[in-house]
Amino acid sequence: MNKLLFHNIPLGATGERIPQAAIASARTSREMVKPEDGDAAYFRLLEEGGILLNQPQIAAVRHYQGPLLTLAGAGSGKTSVLICRTGYLLSVRGISPSRLLLLTFSSKAAAEMRERIAVLPGVSENDAARLQARTFHSFFLYFLRRQGLRQDIFHETRRQHILLKQIMRELGLPKDAYPPETLLALLSSCKMNMGEPENLPETTTAEQEMKAVLALYEQWKRDNHKIDFDDVLLIAYRMLREQPALLQELQNKFQYVMVDEFQDTNALQYELVKMIAHPQHNLMVVGDDDQTIYSFNGARSEFILEFEKLYPGAKVITLDINYRSGPAIVGLGNGIIRHNTRRRSKTLQAAKNGGSPPRYLRPQTADEEAEQIVEHIVSQVDGHSREYRDFALLYRASSSNRAILELLLLRDIPYIDYGEGRLLYEHWLISPVLDHLRLSVNRRNFAAMENILPTLYMNREKGMDHIRRMEAIQPKQGPLIHLLSMPGMEDFKGTKLRERLELIRGLGSVTPVQAIRQIRINFYDYFIEANERHQATLHRETLKEMLDELETSAERFDNITVFLDFIDNITERNELSRQTGLKEQGNRIALMTIHKSKGLEFPVVFLIGASEGILPHSSALEGDRLKDRKTAKSTVGSPLKTGPESGIAALEEERRLAYVAVTRAREELFISSPARHRGKKAEVSRFMLSAFRSAVASPAPAVSGLRSGYTRTEHNSTRTSAARTHTVAVWKCTGANCPGWTRMKAGGAEDHLSSKPCPLCSSPMEQSTRVVPV
Repeated sequence: MNKLLFHNIPLGATGERIPQAAIASARTSREMVKPEDGDAAYFRLLEEGGILLNQPQIAAVRHYQGPLLTLAGAGSGKTSVLICRTGYLLSVRGISPSRLLLLTFSSKAAAEMRERIAVLPGVSENDAARLQARTFHSFFLYFLRRQGLRQDIFHETRRQHILLKQIMRELGLPKDAYPPETLLALLSSCKMNMGEPENLPETTTAEQEMKAVLALYEQWKRDNHKIDFDDVLLIAYRMLREQPALLQELQNKFQYVMVDEFQDTNALQYELVKMIAHPQHNLMVVGDDDQTIYSFNGARSEFILEFEKLYPGAKVITLDINYRSGPAIVGLGNGIIRHNTRRRSKTLQAAKNGGSPPRYLRPQTADEEAEQIVEHIVSQVDGHSREYRDFALLYRASSSNRAILELLLLRDIPYIDYGEGRLLYEHWLISPVLDHLRLSVNRRNFAAMENILPTLYMNREKGMDHIRRMEAIQPKQGPLIHLLSMPGMEDFKGTKLRERLELIRGLGSVTPVQAIRQIRINFYDYFIEANERHQATLHRETLKEMLDELETSAERFDNITVFLDFIDNITERNELSRQTGLKEQGNRIALMTIHKSKGLEFPVVFLIGASEGILPHSSALEGDRLKDRKTAKSTVGSPLKTGPESGIAALEEERRLAYVAVTRAREELFISSPARHRGKKAEVSRFMLSAFRSAVASPAPAVSGLRSGYTRTEHNSTRTSAARTHTVAVWKCTGANCPGWTRMKAGGAEDHLSSKPCPLCSSPMEQSTRVVPV
């Protein structure tokens, strides 16, 4: 493998300057809060405790009455603002702690708030104890308990999954008909949009089956006096709607409401907040529309974008100083996100100077990407420059961590996977394909036989019972042949079985990747696409991607047995690594999706898979293709719009993901863009390239409030720079009268060539340069 290099700009970027954020003023409350100010004593005490607030932070802390939208850019100290405003209301304004309500999304964030508030100047231990700083679910469960609600909370994921599988068996469905997490997501989405489970759609067989499963699940909870966390919010909402006196009691009690991570609120949570904050509207919400990445969970960016419509005259304060990263990393984030059109205009400044600029990789494949990254990490740890805990590897989708995960396991490098902790080979979609390979090696593998029966449209239990009965009478080298004598076997199924047996026998003579392709072409791709249950479970594009990733993995092996041995080895290692039971990172590399990383920060971040088709994801690149997501969307929210508008919305959410990823890095940021993705050419992510276009183009005019049109988008950014030229590397034909030339792709498959034939005249082409428009 050629040694991969770190570059200072993404290959293909049209600008040479690294986007740099402006350095913010160093002035703090020490200079801006004057001694004669009535609240100066409070800020002096904060300063003694090491809390130095900047100008917009001070303005947010001082806000007293009326609605306030605080736009908190990445790393801008929003938690400090929330707790300092709480202390300000208590100490300076004399508000009783029992009048304050702080809501957030995680128990960890709520605990941190309580701890930090308790040590604020002027806040007594008694004040802190009387203050309500909770998650949405915790607060409304507390409220319902005080109203006499006695049901137990049914929240253990493992028990929920067991129950759903049991219900599917009772309904005669295959045990893996629908993943429990998909069913729970469908139910949660319905409730968070204030819907009733009995009103779930049932236009297809899959929808009817899922609705039936969930109806029995809900009935079991009622019979056993259980509710889940979604029920807590829905019951509270209904109770407050139906009992105005109870709502008024809450409104009178909590006269100041503050909501953290406001961009993550769904419709039900927002309704509850609005109800309690009425009629005083002393509501402070803190969030960042640029970090709205949970639309699949019902989060709605319009709650921030249209805040003033609901609360005319609301004050808007932007926290635009990033305390986390250096100007180069902050500048890259600015360059990425500025191309979104539906956003609040803000450009982050950096609080500190210096720091390493982002570095870029252009490996050939995901496996080369993994080798380069792991080598770098190991060299840093061996050289005592870093510890494993300093590194985080982020990716768009969990299927993108296959190569990294395998290499870490094979080299016994400590890591923690914040996803499901499941390998590609363990997924329900992949296991039947692998079991066909196993049967090609050992036709008496009964576990593999059972797993492929659904692909023959046969019931597992009945099929295996018949095979075992016949084996007891007359054993066969390939016991699957017994199915031909099964009572009631239709002719078409018998034909399919004979074809399948022939296919399995032929797999032994081909490579693993050829075998997988034969399985897909002959029946499996059609089987997956034609199965309503599969389509309701995962988006079609995701199903295809996982199978493509399996092919990519198999390409490394010449022999099916060796490939299967590798899978067994890596699976066993993964099982052992999962048995530690440690939930804290410790001295381990962190692996997580970008979605999981929001709200976190790390000294060193590797963003892997920053290529077209991965980030942005292929499903977001064409609006028309989103029509295929209607079924999958029913599991996560309201129906998805189709057409150009939905395509733009999907692409903008992908861009927000890229923005969130790069702004997790404190000290170092590496961005890797593989040149090939699952066997196909992949360009560097447009999000990285467009950041550099914005750096060399003329600066955009300042826009206040919401950007509603294409103001300096990447589309007209390209047009603006059309008159500029730059020099690029090319292949130039040496033929006497041939004008042929083509660009050289850095990091491509032709890097090692000294010449290649011209596609026009077949004369040799040599490496050269050419001046072309930007």
